[in-house]
Amino acid sequence: MSSHREAPEISMDPVADSTDLYAFVSPDKSDTVTLLANYIPLQSAAGGPNFYEFGEDVKYNIHIDTEGHGEANITYEFRFTTTVANPDTFLYNTGPIKSLSDPNWNRKQHYEVIRWDLKGSKVVRTFLAQNLHCPPCNIGPLSTPNYANALAKPAVHTLKDGTKVFAGQRAEGFYVDLGSIFDLGNLRPFQQANVFAKALGLQSAAGVNATKLLNVHSIALQIPKSLITVKGRPVIGVWTSASRRRVRISEGPGKKPIFSGPYDQVSRLGMPLVNEVLIPMGLKDFWNGQRPVDDKQFTKYVANPELAGLLPVLYPGVFPSLDALNKSKKPRLDLEAILLTGIPSGIVPGFTNFTGPKNGSPVQADMLRLNTSIKPTPPSSDKFSILGVVGGDLAGFPNGRRVFDDVVTVELRAIAGATYPLIDSKFTPDGAAGAVSDGLAPSSLGMPFLDVFPYLGVPFDGYDDPSS
Repeated sequence: MSSHREAPEISMDPVADSTDLYAFVSPDKSDTVTLLANYIPLQSAAGGPNFYEFGEDVKYNIHIDTEGHGEANITYEFRFTTTVANPDTFLYNTGPIKSLSDPNWNRKQHYEVIRWDLKGSKVVRTFLAQNLHCPPCNIGPLSTPNYANALAKPAVHTLKDGTKVFAGQRAEGFYVDLGSIFDLGNLRPFQQANVFAKALGLQSAAGVNATKLLNVHSIALQIPKSLITVKGRPVIGVWTSASRRRVRISEGPGKKPIFSGPYDQVSRLGMPLVNEVLIPMGLKDFWNGQRPVDDKQFTKYVANPELAGLLPVLYPGVFPSLDALNKSKKPRLDLEAILLTGIPSGIVPGFTNFTGPKNGSPVQADMLRLNTSIKPTPPSSDKFSILGVVGGDLAGFPNGRRVFDDVVTVELRAIAGATYPLIDSKFTPDGAAGAVSDGLAPSSLGMPFLDVFPYLGVPFDGYDDPSS
């Protein structure tokens, strides 16, 4: 969660594990859209001697659908190269790293950016940049002094078309009480009503953020809107993926393996929590290898989610309306709209992120859908809410996803029935549906977000303990 170790195979391949995806109109540059794709989950800041890095053998992609057909019209591809200056030392750095070219930094990473455009039946490849610097990992005050200004800021590159790009370590931006939720669906603020917690006499308690003080690796783009939208269609669909070559041949101890054959997609992510919470165990790896255009095969898991059936069992008497809705076997068309098609106009006043055609059936596809015509909401505004559209803030999730949006609470409440009145005005949700939460907020992360690109906070270092 959001997509950390969400399937059996990818849980053993963290370098290719898509953990979170964000898409939003840039709050400080509203003529651009920011896309952030995170990988390599649950990084301890004290990661030596082999600090975290992108995989040289992984192809990282960020895909954009501009036509609502569940396929990529635009793909940004990232490939990484690692250079070791001195293989005869065990050290990541042999002294303080004061710049991106500092010879004390022994193991540097660079990358190239390629844009693929689908134009009719042809795919056009454009090399946007090569040999761009990644920053080092944030080791500590001796090894990486002045990390934010001397190392992270210079790693923000501006391309010829005005696009900004960054690839490197960042502070984790996703917050969730992972330990409680996967302990038989327990939510600490409401555990006095959980059938198992009640038996132990547990009372209401504050949420505990499982991702506090952890880092990730982020690939970030800030792109002029004109480069990723088409006239008359302000809504885009976004997802990220990671792929590996089919064949890996070991050349023996100490030698780099040989890779060959076509690339297979091993990880993907659009909407948060879909594979984790909705897709059954036996299909999780299969889901990771599919394209959004083929997601109709998974509709039944969205339309009748297992978690919706579990909530009345885990919390007896708390969700009677949800229980009745489950027993009616009516498909959850509200969840299908939120997760698979976008919300049509006329459902939420002043809002749509629908990607389907005006007439006919839309393609059901797992993508983050962002209406790029909706302006960012300033934090000082009374409309601002980390609950996004559910909280009356149309610039937030599920209209794309901002770094601080509370997607766990939003999706818990939607599954609990809070959004079902959008398609059935006669339905009255349970009172708990509008209150259920894991009890966390962005402040639980321990590191503030940035006001400028790439927005995710400075990564934690292994020497300092921010909790002390």
